[in-house]
Amino acid sequence: MTTTPPAPGRGGTPTVQGLGHVALTVRDLAVSVPWYQALIGSEPVLDEDTGPFRHVVFALGDALLGLHQFPDAEAAVPHSARRPGLDHVAFAVTDRDQLSAWAERLDAMGIPHGDVVDAAYGSGISVEDPDGIPLELFAPPGG
Repeated sequence: MTTTPPAPGRGGTPTVQGLGHVALTVRDLAVSVPWYQALIGSEPVLDEDTGPFRHVVFALGDALLGLHQFPDAEAAVPHSARRPGLDHVAFAVTDRDQLSAWAERLDAMGIPHGDVVDAAYGSGISVEDPDGIPLELFAPPGG
């Protein structure tokens, strides 16, 4: 006998409330932390050495961005969007007009970036962090 599970949030089914955090492994926190501070314009809310790794955490609205550094890190593998795993991390911006301001800010910071790309689901500018991790500044559609 096959049963259909109840819709999320009904009948005791647990629901996902949003994205809690994203953790990125970086080669050198001394390089990555100032880069992300400059990009997002805020100070970390946590800097902790756990023993197996050190992490620095930034608050981004209701979510957290963690940067991890492992003393026994493996060699970096060049990113490929076609390899299973993380494709990119997108930071939300208010609207498409903000993307032009971001392009100017990235230029002033000397950070290479792509052009604004429009799609049915929104618009974005692509950029890579110091470790080549793909990031995007993303605006919802209609904004």
